[in-house]
Amino acid sequence: MDGRWLDSLEERAAAVLPPEVLEYVVQGAREGVSAAEATAAWSSVRFRPHVLRDVTDVDISCTLLGRKAAVPFAVSPTTLQRAVHPEGELAMAAAVREAGSVMVVSSNAGTPFADIGATGVRWWLQLYLPQDRKHAVPLLERAVAGGAEAVVLTVDTPVVGTKYAAGDRIIWDVVDPDFLRVNFEPGYADAEGADKATDLAESDLAWLAETTGLPIVVKGVLRPDDARRCVDSGVAAVWVSNHGGRQLDRTATTASSLPGVVAAVGGAAQVYVDGGIRSGLDVLAALSLGADAVFLGRSPLLSLVEGRPGVTRMLEELRVEVVEALRLAGCRDLADTRGLAVLDPPNGL
Repeated sequence: MDGRWLDSLEERAAAVLPPEVLEYVVQGAREGVSAAEATAAWSSVRFRPHVLRDVTDVDISCTLLGRKAAVPFAVSPTTLQRAVHPEGELAMAAAVREAGSVMVVSSNAGTPFADIGATGVRWWLQLYLPQDRKHAVPLLERAVAGGAEAVVLTVDTPVVGTKYAAGDRIIWDVVDPDFLRVNFEPGYADAEGADKATDLAESDLAWLAETTGLPIVVKGVLRPDDARRCVDSGVAAVWVSNHGGRQLDRTATTASSLPGVVAAVGGAAQVYVDGGIRSGLDVLAALSLGADAVFLGRSPLLSLVEGRPGVTRMLEELRVEVVEALRLAGCRDLADTRGLAVLDPPNGL
């Protein structure tokens, strides 16, 4: 294993992908301030490791919505996986299954939910609710039939954040339309009320739970008060995310937002986090600040340029790094990581 390989993912992808596709994967909103700050925020976390601990055997398994996962990291939803590699979501699913993790599937996926479920991977559906909620029902029904274990509602996207193109062409000028939204009803995009909802409320969380019978995860939370509202509405997990810096630019980093959300949730639901996590030390930082698990977006997508083997290697490299990080921190399991981070006001970040 070579941690430098993880650092080379964007460079390796740039050698293969059309520039418009690479730009879509790595870009942030507007000036890209939030996207650029994400990784450095995790790197700024400092630890006080335990010593005189037997770390011969280290258990990095975790529980995700009541079921055991082999590793404390999972794959975030990303669009246009088939534009990165022809096998797209199927290659991603096979690698995630092999790693014993969970894959969150974009509602814009280019592969039928039933085919993803047939790989045997544990998967959750990511959802944007439309203005007219009834348009979401067929998609939800397909997801349930395809084996989805949860619904992840993205709540930070009432409109799509502006992004600046480096060249004359953007992704939508070159991408094959068959690479996305294959699980929607025909004509969905032109239907009245199909635009993203600008009026999301707590009542939507209850509606989703009732409609699907699945646990609900709320993705895109940065504020403790919003996190508490979600928990009081009965969600199974709160996901700290700024959408990879792709929505409101200049949002706070997820590293700095995580401790406040964890405190507000108070153990009443699970707390997940994403955004700029690139290494085993970043995973350790997130766990030490209270996350139950971390989610990875760009790293799996960039590694997908090499198909299933690329994603498999990325997940295995990260697993090895996490085990080493826990050993060096004197931690035998994830519970031991709590309190490792040095927190100087405000949160030492």
